[in-house]
Amino acid sequence: MPNIIPNYWQEFLKYLRSTDFSKAMVLTLSIGLPVGVSIWLGNSEIGSVLAMGALLSSPSDIPGSFRHRNFGVIIAALLAGIVSIIMAYASAYLWLVFPLLGLLMFGIAYLAVYGFRASLVAFAGLFAIVLSFANISTEILPWERGLLITAGGIFYLLLSNLWTLIKPKQHTEQLLAECLELTAQYLKTRAHLLTETGEREKLQKELFLLQSDLNEKHESLRNLLINARRASGNSNYARKRLLIFIELVDILELAMANPVDYNKMDEVLGEDRELLHRFKKLIKKIAFQLDEISIVIEKKKEASSKEIRAYLKGIEKNFKEVRGLIASDNTEKAFLLQNLFDYLEKQGQKINTIIRVLHNLDTRETTLLKNKEVSQFITPQDYDPKLLIENFNFGSPIFKHSLRLAIVVLVGFGIGLYFSFENAYWIILTIVVIMRPNYGLTKDRSKQRILGTLIGAVIALGIVLVVKNQVVYGVLGLFSLTLAFSLLQRNYRTAAVFITLSIIFIYSLLKPDVFSVIQFRVIDTVLGAGLAALGNILLWPAWESQHIKSVIAESIRANKTYLQEIDAFYHKKGSLPTSYKLSRKKAFLEMGNLSASFQRMTQEPKFRQKELGQLYKIVGLNQTFLSALASLGTFIQNHKTTAASKNFEIFVFHISTNLENAKMGLEDIRQLQDVDPTRTQKAASELFKTYKKLLLERENQLKEESGKGQKEVQLKLQEAQLVSSQLQWLLEISENLQKTIAKTKFS
Repeated sequence: MPNIIPNYWQEFLKYLRSTDFSKAMVLTLSIGLPVGVSIWLGNSEIGSVLAMGALLSSPSDIPGSFRHRNFGVIIAALLAGIVSIIMAYASAYLWLVFPLLGLLMFGIAYLAVYGFRASLVAFAGLFAIVLSFANISTEILPWERGLLITAGGIFYLLLSNLWTLIKPKQHTEQLLAECLELTAQYLKTRAHLLTETGEREKLQKELFLLQSDLNEKHESLRNLLINARRASGNSNYARKRLLIFIELVDILELAMANPVDYNKMDEVLGEDRELLHRFKKLIKKIAFQLDEISIVIEKKKEASSKEIRAYLKGIEKNFKEVRGLIASDNTEKAFLLQNLFDYLEKQGQKINTIIRVLHNLDTRETTLLKNKEVSQFITPQDYDPKLLIENFNFGSPIFKHSLRLAIVVLVGFGIGLYFSFENAYWIILTIVVIMRPNYGLTKDRSKQRILGTLIGAVIALGIVLVVKNQVVYGVLGLFSLTLAFSLLQRNYRTAAVFITLSIIFIYSLLKPDVFSVIQFRVIDTVLGAGLAALGNILLWPAWESQHIKSVIAESIRANKTYLQEIDAFYHKKGSLPTSYKLSRKKAFLEMGNLSASFQRMTQEPKFRQKELGQLYKIVGLNQTFLSALASLGTFIQNHKTTAASKNFEIFVFHISTNLENAKMGLEDIRQLQDVDPTRTQKAASELFKTYKKLLLERENQLKEESGKGQKEVQLKLQEAQLVSSQLQWLLEISENLQKTIAKTKFS
């Protein structure tokens, strides 16, 4: 119990230092300042509309290049202003409101075909449509209202840019700290896999999710660091952060490249589990070092030279303890433990490098990629108008979502009008906020929104019964608004609590009957959430099972490209080409997409979860194949190797053909490519002969106790053993993948 309070306190302080909280404070200021000044000047309506403009534009303020970020917020402000003008003039004619509402909802939501930033810009337009029904201003003309909304968005952007000038590195530091923390969690989960035999399936699923989260964080951090470098040049700060990021990517790849055969380890070790507990302790120590580094970066504190030496000595001490316990004989047990130890030692070296880079102890001249090469690692967004035409069909998830949203909003608006609900626009506000292209996320958000609204309503009711002070309501409303904005990306349910509190307290300033406000807020939210969930089930539902085939195909295609790059590098060696790094990045991202897609499928109704066991097997095989690929690639990168043999080529051709056939199986193509298995068997036999020959040569050297050429033979033996075993493994996985896909009945 004594440790719980300090942990919560540390988490609270961390939250206060986060970019989510600082962005919420900027938004609160951009809302509160115009309102306060306008009240002081005697015209509160102008301030309210300016505040609305800031609120509508803020969601599009996401990290990216300076140009993209500013352009996104300005377009959001303009879109919100134009939509407000259109809806204000149309509201005088009820016969016009319905078709216009449907067309605008569809058209603006459809802009999401241009990617994530565009979807947030579109949200400003959708939100503006909803708020046009709120009748916040009655004395301001529609065109004036539109201009003020745009001005409010520009005012928010100015304040946001001012904060960025004051704290230019805040988002980079937070994202880097989160990457370090997630990597530490990934290593801890692997540590638990060693000893917790009964929980392995559950832990493996956690590992998939963590890997997916890490891939997303890596992609965001990669874009942020590269954009910052292109804007400000290769400063010492940019260089250090990029080096740390590279080490973090390597830590994940190294972990994937060294999968542990847990069943084999259980079989070999039997009841002798003490060493595994020591290894688990060692992995946790390594993970703890990453957690410590994340705190140093997140708090922006400088560790003293004494602390740095303690970090480095602590890692080395832990390794020495375990190294002394590993037997030096040639038993299978010693071999397994030595491999595990070697892997952990490499991870320790990576963390050592991060510490040295962070504290300017690493003086290596690192040649980073040129700007032209660096640009290839950023996924560009295509803004070609042709995308609008290409996606205008029921094969596009965005098209279906936009149409679905428009219809459900019209139904919600119609229900509100028919039953004369007070603040009926809350229904369509809930629909717009909750509804997502896939069922799983919509269902999850609906539950969280309803629960958050009920909790918020109960809390508000309790406060209103005790406190009868308008000033207190105003302060609580503004405070709740800040917390709501800052928690939207962290915890949606808690954010929903504070959204409800802020709305109730703000409305309590305008209307004396607070209980009526609470009642209608709950009814409208439950109705809106219910309609959103129902719409996702009944109207062209975008079930994950309908799209998972294409996601599997993309993962297989990326793995095949990665294999081809490893093959090419094995032949040429030299410095690692950019194409190799890009293929590795693509393979990791597509694997993350596949894991996320499968996870979404598990959230769908049971009747849609067909072939779930088979699909889980396919995801697992893809994951294992990528691990084996990374293992092969990492070995070739880090060791001096001989020239790639013809037998290696035969294996690569057979594996590539299996992957192509697996992909064709997903496309229901019956005519598969032929491959001669006897040729591969002969190649395997030749590789085994080479291995046996080197093994015999090594044994003779040990008998003669001659030091001449021992190291060279040992390296060749290691290469022959690892390359042949990895090729056999990759071939087996690719064959299983092809067979499993052929047996799976996709819906």
